[in-house]
Amino acid sequence: MSVVILDFGSQYTRLIARRMRELGAYSVILPGNAPLERILQEKPVGVVLSGGPSSVYDENAPRPAPGVLDLDMPVLGICYGMQFLAQQAGGDVKRAGKREYGKADLTRYGGQLFEGIQGEFVAWMSHSDSVTRLPEGYEVVAETEDTPVTAIENTVTRRYGVQFHPEVVHTPKGTQLLLNYLKVCGAALDWTAEHIVDELITDVQAQVGDGRVLLAISGGVDSSTLGLLLARAIGDRLTAVFIDHGLLRLGEREQVEAALKPLGVHLVTVDAREQFLGALDGVSDPEAKRKIIGREFIRAFEKEAREYGPFDFLAQGTLYPDVIESSGGEGAANIKSHHNVGGLPDDLAFKLVEPFRTLFKDEVRQIAGLLGLPDHIRMRHPFPGPGLAIRILGAITPDKLDILKRVDDIFISGLREFGLYDSCSQALAVLTPIQSVGVMGDERTYSYTCALRAVATDDFMTAEWARLPYDFLATMSNRIVNQVHEINRVVYDITGKPPATIEWE
Repeated sequence: MSVVILDFGSQYTRLIARRMRELGAYSVILPGNAPLERILQEKPVGVVLSGGPSSVYDENAPRPAPGVLDLDMPVLGICYGMQFLAQQAGGDVKRAGKREYGKADLTRYGGQLFEGIQGEFVAWMSHSDSVTRLPEGYEVVAETEDTPVTAIENTVTRRYGVQFHPEVVHTPKGTQLLLNYLKVCGAALDWTAEHIVDELITDVQAQVGDGRVLLAISGGVDSSTLGLLLARAIGDRLTAVFIDHGLLRLGEREQVEAALKPLGVHLVTVDAREQFLGALDGVSDPEAKRKIIGREFIRAFEKEAREYGPFDFLAQGTLYPDVIESSGGEGAANIKSHHNVGGLPDDLAFKLVEPFRTLFKDEVRQIAGLLGLPDHIRMRHPFPGPGLAIRILGAITPDKLDILKRVDDIFISGLREFGLYDSCSQALAVLTPIQSVGVMGDERTYSYTCALRAVATDDFMTAEWARLPYDFLATMSNRIVNQVHEINRVVYDITGKPPATIEWE
């Protein structure tokens, strides 16, 4: 059984799935116009209509396939989804007199979705349209000062709608609302890490059969966990290859080898520094960097495949956010290409195995704990596949790499020293092309500016900049300019995601 989420292009659609999985309900995302037959394959107990950027009265407004709204099961419409439900049932939807964006307090709420919820209810709004006339059989069960119709329900047909987004952290009691919907659906709340592992192993065995798998491994939590999962699923038919592309953090190659080999992973280390840096010579455009690195990764793997193969499959630790940001999701914009999503060449010689493609980072960490991955790897901050290449703005040179490695080591080591590492979801240093005048001792300097960035997030789809103590930032600045003489200015990035991304490139 599952809850099917139909995606009409909302930036939050994946969060709906994530919240429901956190509550123990298996959920799957399908395109908004998925055929009824495809939806029924998932054996749904409920259907959720996501939000989206369109207006229901637009000529080309997205809509579910015929028969979806006739299903005898609870349907929840969120934002655009609620407006569509209301319109299809005979209600009216029009441009709101006042656009509502951000946090809003419900002045009244009740009904099945709000059962057991008490006190203040803060909701995250993002809409320009509103339901202006209620369809027959529905009643208003929540409102705000600016939106008289904030939530609706028809308990006979089991149709529910909310104008706000219960799936985001900015709606603190939204999880309880979603749980109430799952109870109405009668969903089995048994989707656990153990369940996920069993499903993934079964899927891998079915896909791979008797084939051999080459794993692209970085030493981060995603690929390390994947290595353990594949080893459990297919045993010695897995070969894990670690490509040292010269874009790693200080001492990272040695750390990867020391961490994974004792776990019984068959790890082959390849020194490809000259290959990658040669291909990146003079390249400044971040998209070009990513695609070059993706291409060179595959070329390196193909070389190893000839030596250790033959292999039938290439495994990668691709996650949901990677797919979404590379325009892999229905209606999503292409924010940036990920080397393991948008940078693969057309003549790829392997079939891809991507067991984590529909999982979020926190789900992978849960699986890692279950598989026995040590916490110092399991809780390690994400590190991008392109490595420091996308943290050096502009063209990459060996000298710039050396500078950034030393800056990064000071920052990350400092976070651990001051007990701040685990309070950040991701932290990084960026070498900018900006040079400015400074004074060190009695001498004038003209050196680089580096930027430090740390964020806090639950899902990496949105993020807040980490409020690191001023004294800590001052200490880091002093250490960097004193120990890395090529730097004379340090800045701290206080931009959230959105509007920025976590990485600078």
